[in-house]
Amino acid sequence: MAPKELNFITGNKNKLAEVKVMLGDVVDLRSQALDLVEIQGSIDEISADKCRRAAEAVQGPVLVEDTCLCFNALKELPGPYIKWFLEALGLEGLNNLLAGFSDKSAQAVCTFAYSAGPGHEPIIFQGRTDGKIVPARGPPNFGWDPIFEYEGKTYAEMDKVEKNKISHRFIAMEKLKTWLQEPSS
Repeated sequence: MAPKELNFITGNKNKLAEVKVMLGDVVDLRSQALDLVEIQGSIDEISADKCRRAAEAVQGPVLVEDTCLCFNALKELPGPYIKWFLEALGLEGLNNLLAGFSDKSAQAVCTFAYSAGPGHEPIIFQGRTDGKIVPARGPPNFGWDPIFEYEGKTYAEMDKVEKNKISHRFIAMEKLKTWLQEPSS
């Protein structure tokens, strides 16, 4: 059965705002920042492990989110490690990773993992948006948005309403929202 209240584990207020807009009418979303250890592994493995740890810490239902930026020329790296790549290299450095490649295509990936609480196996909801990596354009106030271009515009150049209709987070959120609204979930 879908929860009426859900602890969204994030310290990122931009993510929280986007998720509240997309999910706010379905569940009472509460935010909690936890410093969780993240394992190394595939996108799904990292999300599921993070969800299990959060459910234990909160002792209740949790939703965690992991965002990846996968460069096709680099066999999906930096992937789930994008946060650390961005911190270490900046937007220009991320762009420079592809300097020797003609393939600038990339995927923005959002994975939500939900757990009903400790001992419950996480359920994964994933969204992917195909785009390409470009020199930074638009305001640099939300991670790697200025370098990820979708159909001629970077995420940073889009207003929130436009981005929320096509983004990787929106696609994953729609899957989660559908599941939450099912009577048997």
